Amino acid sequence: MRHLRRVLRRLHLIQMDSVNVLQRAHFMPLYSRLGPYPTALLDRAAYRSPRLLFEFWGHEASLIDVELQPLFRWRMARAHDYAWGGMRRIVAEQPELVAWVLDEVRARGPLTAAEIEHDAPRTKDHWGWNWSVVKQALEWLFYSGEVTAAERTTSFARRYDLPERVLPRHVLEAPTPSPEDSFRALVELSARTLGVAAEPELRDYFRLPVAGFKQALAELIDDRVLLPVGVHGWKGPAYLHHEARLPRRVRAATLVSPFDPLIWERGRTERLFDLNYRIEIYVPAAQRLYGYYVLPFLLGDEFAARLDLKADRKSGVLQIPAAWIEPAADPEETAAALVPELHRLAGWLGLHTVAAPQRGDLAGPLTAALKLASAGVP
Repeated sequence: MRHLRRVLRRLHLIQMDSVNVLQRAHFMPLYSRLGPYPTALLDRAAYRSPRLLFEFWGHEASLIDVELQPLFRWRMARAHDYAWGGMRRIVAEQPELVAWVLDEVRARGPLTAAEIEHDAPRTKDHWGWNWSVVKQALEWLFYSGEVTAAERTTSFARRYDLPERVLPRHVLEAPTPSPEDSFRALVELSARTLGVAAEPELRDYFRLPVAGFKQALAELIDDRVLLPVGVHGWKGPAYLHHEARLPRRVRAATLVSPFDPLIWERGRTERLFDLNYRIEIYVPAAQRLYGYYVLPFLLGDEFAARLDLKADRKSGVLQIPAAWIEPAADPEETAAALVPELHRLAGWLGLHTVAAPQRGDLAGPLTAALKLASAGVP
């Protein structure tokens, strides 16, 4: 837990996503930094008292450091401006439904949307009762801060409850900063995490509004918290947090999730690592370049490969639909470094076998390296 806390203090939030072809998205950033940690630690930090994390819209849907909750109250207060159309429409057109759903949570929470819908009064057909509108009402209440996530079910559904029954008292009682102070604090946290960054990724980290971000950035520059710098090969200005330090060395040899903060902002990923990376989950299969769920492989301080991975839990096999080498990397060296990482990942996922890759320009060297390892050849 001490190591987990250290990573959370560095990242401030972890993105969530329901895709589970390999592992739930929020578990992966900690794996990349800590190795095969017990995932129950993260569940405990997020859903058991004393909570270290709470769910809210930070980057996308995120687990956020609970001490930062006051910095997001501006977003809750402006739900009418920032929440998407379905939620705003529900509260505008069916306020009585939203009020009833909140009363249900207050009286019987924590509850899932399905549990509330199951008990919905069918006599009120004029409200248009069905699962989707109850869920939209709950999501409005969640976005506006009137309910929060108490836990997740085994099927990854939120159980909603009142904040006063979930969040630590000292967090709830903390004063609410002005939006301007919140923007400034969040931009500085982004800069601390990123080290050196351009405007798009500083704003993208917490998905801040343009006007508020611009003002916060200007103030942080004036106060010398952020230092304008030039970075070779970058167009336009970049900013360095005044406490940033270059590490002596980077010994990474790990697979990185598509939802990892290191590669969230794809433009920065390309500028820093010369890695043109896009997630292809929503691309038709015939049009995918690399695969469905592709993880870049960080070796030292460079990305050396990318692998399409899938956990076949029924057969206990880590499948590799594709493996690709990056142009500047050595195929044999990269394959040799990948083998222990793939076995480490498989063990963490509870899988007992790593299958040979099915396609890709790294498939041959990686297959050979896996065979050598299975034969006990160093």
